[in-house]
Amino acid sequence: MATNKQKIISTRQNQLARIAKALGHPIRIYVIEFLSKQTCCYSGDLTELLPIAKSTLSQHLKELKNAGLIQGEIEGTKIKYCLNQENWQIAQKAFKELF
Repeated sequence: MATNKQKIISTRQNQLARIAKALGHPIRIYVIEFLSKQTCCYSGDLTELLPIAKSTLSQHLKELKNAGLIQGEIEGTKIKYCLNQENWQIAQKAFKELF
């Protein structure tokens, strides 16, 4: 019987829940909005803009990255973050279909 219950939740629903959770904090919304207005930025740039510790920012960036909404690329001692355009488009489409 447990097998039937497991089939109720689709891959899309799991994906939407993961994205919604990642977007469930105002700092993460800010980061997404900030990155949507430019090509990329370094985590140090965000640290200067936001009134939070670097370690806290790192955790927020990790959540967004784990949800697939952003991607990070190491450049020397810095990490450059950008929206993951492909996953962002998938997320937008999925939420439009939901609502």
